[in-house]
Amino acid sequence: MPEKKKTTVAKSLEARVTRAQSSKPVRTTEPPPAAGPSAAASGGPQPASAQRQLSTFEQAMKLFHARNLKEARELFQLAAQGPERDVANRARLHASMCDRRLEQATVNLGSAEDCYNYGIALLNTRNAAEARIHLEKGLSMSPGADHILYALALAQAMSGELLAASENLRRAIELEPRNRIMARQEADFAHLANQPPFDSLLYPGKKGW
Repeated sequence: MPEKKKTTVAKSLEARVTRAQSSKPVRTTEPPPAAGPSAAASGGPQPASAQRQLSTFEQAMKLFHARNLKEARELFQLAAQGPERDVANRARLHASMCDRRLEQATVNLGSAEDCYNYGIALLNTRNAAEARIHLEKGLSMSPGADHILYALALAQAMSGELLAASENLRRAIELEPRNRIMARQEADFAHLANQPPFDSLLYPGKKGW
């Protein structure tokens, strides 16, 4: 008889436990809700991983050395947001350098000589396309400047614009005959010395070219 009561109590307790468990809500594992639209979905710059940060910095350096300062600054600013502290510091430093150089280019190129000097600096880095823009601006301010004509002819020759280059070189020589001697010694004119019309400009006394 005692055993029978014990069994009845055990069954009653088991039933209560079963009902209690079945009444508890079932929890499922779900990902936490997103805080907002992702950077990729919104089209904005994505937070840089260390590898992406370094790649962005390297691309910015290439643009920086090519004097594409505006584009380089944008990439430096993006790289500065990455996790690698050393890369971020270098990126911020170069972004500031871009700002200063862009400001100088905007403020100081107010005369023909400023445009000429900046154009020569660009030619020294083999950036003939951008050099031509500043030299043309300088020439518009000072149409009779033979040294600007000479530099512009050089930029055009480096860019493959041979007809325009020969015309500006001719004008430079007419204004200052010593430009002929300079052109003969110019490495970037050397491969054109035996091609018309550069042959007659550089060596007018020679025949049979």
